[in-house]
Amino acid sequence: MTSTNKIKQTPLVDYYKRNKIKLTDFGGWALPIQFTGIIEEHKAVRNEAGLFDVSHMGEFFVEGNDAESYLNWLLTNDVTKMEVGQSQYHFMCYSNGGTVDDLIISKLATTNFLVTVNASNTEKDFNWMKENLFGDVILKNKSDAIGLIALQGPSAERILQKLTKIDLNDIKAFHFKQNISVGEIEDILVSRTGYTGEDGFELYVAVDKTEKLWESLLAVGKEAGLKPCGLGSRDTLRLESALSLYGHELSSEISPLQANSGFAVKMNKNCDFIGKKDLKEQLEIGIKQKIKGFELVGKGIPRSGCKVYDNLGKEIGVVTSGTKSPTLNKSIGLALLNTDYSDLNGEIYIEIRTKFVEAVVVKIPFYKRNKKTK
Repeated sequence: MTSTNKIKQTPLVDYYKRNKIKLTDFGGWALPIQFTGIIEEHKAVRNEAGLFDVSHMGEFFVEGNDAESYLNWLLTNDVTKMEVGQSQYHFMCYSNGGTVDDLIISKLATTNFLVTVNASNTEKDFNWMKENLFGDVILKNKSDAIGLIALQGPSAERILQKLTKIDLNDIKAFHFKQNISVGEIEDILVSRTGYTGEDGFELYVAVDKTEKLWESLLAVGKEAGLKPCGLGSRDTLRLESALSLYGHELSSEISPLQANSGFAVKMNKNCDFIGKKDLKEQLEIGIKQKIKGFELVGKGIPRSGCKVYDNLGKEIGVVTSGTKSPTLNKSIGLALLNTDYSDLNGEIYIEIRTKFVEAVVVKIPFYKRNKKTK
């Protein structure tokens, strides 16, 4: 692995240099915040399509006769329910129910799984998985060998279909196909997943073919309004869709249940899993703090770390993420709130710099796309 003291580069670094794209240090990776502008890129994804370099994400392979039982012990969702060709959202938890990471696993074969983890957690996650390894299982970290590109937006299928012979309509949400050719590039895994709230695909490709795939997609998607997008719009898009970000809505101190993600915590699956005991206690005793959505009534932009108060000036929580929504033209955010103050339409106040700005608790997600019938 590359030293953590040196900033890491994705396979698109030469593309960025040629096109004079400004890069920033994001968790030890050199990545663009924007190409032409955050709002422009955000709206492209909502209305047409956007292309994201997410090659900084980590990829592990779990293989062997005990791969399924190992992952079922390690993760919160039920791996036994998966079919080959299916992806599933999961959490890894500590024994106290806190979150190691949120991730997606894809079942490549009966005894072979791909695990995709958050970039900043790659080393920590791999070490955690090694510490809890058992049985006939081989664990491999292939993050340095794999590039990952996300094509997101209502025009994503139409754009990608121009470059491949497979019928993309056959790939349902949270499913994938392997060994796909896209243009002249072979052996791509095409997954119908993403992090924007829109329909779209994530394409796993060999590192040395990533730049060619990126440029091929941009060329064929130009007429459809496809734009390259950076970290800025990726964050505003995921926040409008109320998708959790590790280190904000999830952490070693914030459990999946607190993050309103109980759908991926299967208490009734046919085995124990790490953290189950404490997560079960949270459900039985009652969760004291939960992630809730809010909109500002007053003026300002909430940011992570801003304190939240009730109308009597009592501190009741903290903002985990906030932004000015380009789609809704409102200031929105997520906050970890005491459950006594998390009722819909409840009046709260966000401390932004030196001012207390009125806000209201609202239903999430803030934005939800109109899904086409498949």
